[in-house]
Amino acid sequence: MTVTIYDVAREAGVSMATVSRVVNNNPNVKPQTRKKVYEAIERLGYRPNAVARGLASKKTTTVGVVIPDIANAIFAEVARGIEDIANMYHYNIILCNADKRKEKEIRVINTLLEKQVDGLLFMGGAVTDEHLQAFSTSNVPIVLCATTDEKGTMPSVDIDHEAAAFDAVNKLISEGHRRIAMISGTLQDPANGYARYQGYKRALEQAGLAVDEAYVRVGNYKYESGIEAMQYFLGLPERPTAVFAATDEMAIGAIHSIQDAGLKVPDDISVISVDNIRMASMVRPQLTTVAQPMYDIGAVSMRLLTKLMKKETVEQARVVLPHELIVRQSVGARP
Repeated sequence: MTVTIYDVAREAGVSMATVSRVVNNNPNVKPQTRKKVYEAIERLGYRPNAVARGLASKKTTTVGVVIPDIANAIFAEVARGIEDIANMYHYNIILCNADKRKEKEIRVINTLLEKQVDGLLFMGGAVTDEHLQAFSTSNVPIVLCATTDEKGTMPSVDIDHEAAAFDAVNKLISEGHRRIAMISGTLQDPANGYARYQGYKRALEQAGLAVDEAYVRVGNYKYESGIEAMQYFLGLPERPTAVFAATDEMAIGAIHSIQDAGLKVPDDISVISVDNIRMASMVRPQLTTVAQPMYDIGAVSMRLLTKLMKKETVEQARVVLPHELIVRQSVGARP
């Protein structure tokens, strides 16, 4: 039979209120009494009923996290930062994979809110009107993690994606490259897609270089789309001398496509990207990339959410973390 709080109280020779205070870490319990209760809990194998505690306190100490692609190393690192801070503040995590599909994201958001989570962290691409409508039905705090809404009305933690792309392309320009192609993400994605494309354009325009749409291909962030886009560039009458990929995974696909064609990176074509996943330092040549502080994005997002859940003062609800250019071997100078 299920062991109840009454059984623990009887075993320890204390009241049920005292057991409740011990279980909920209330400091107003004598050390000797606390020890007796813990010993009784251990002997009986008692597990507090989280659902009942949540009903009583109107808090579940649970946070919902919507992740776009659980197989993507970038989001795995963000989730690690979220979980570490959640553990520090004694919150549990419900992690839901949305497969980068808007209809599934909306469904998952509603499901998590129905489960009475105390807060929600949303990682995804575009924050559409449908997302905002789902968020508006929530009576708990929501923080956007590694993304932002277009109007900037919601609490969020991210980097400046446009600036990150600008710095990457500017690195190529400083090395003498003038024919610079881009493997972009979907332009409907405000961060990895549109913002990084805008950074690419701004860097070219600032250097007095024309933006040639023949040098832009849209990928899906995956390795295979990097291969396909690079094969297209290699077939152009005047191939680019450098490629900026919106993500490391597409950049690695581009590197392999160049090598499969019998060319060398960076001797024939330089490659640069944004993210700095672990694979960036494993590929040969090692990939020059702009690092996102993914763990920090997750950790800061969770800390911001804890402040909102506890109704603490929040000085800055929209946090932009710094990025960093990591120079490795995939970019070379152009004579």
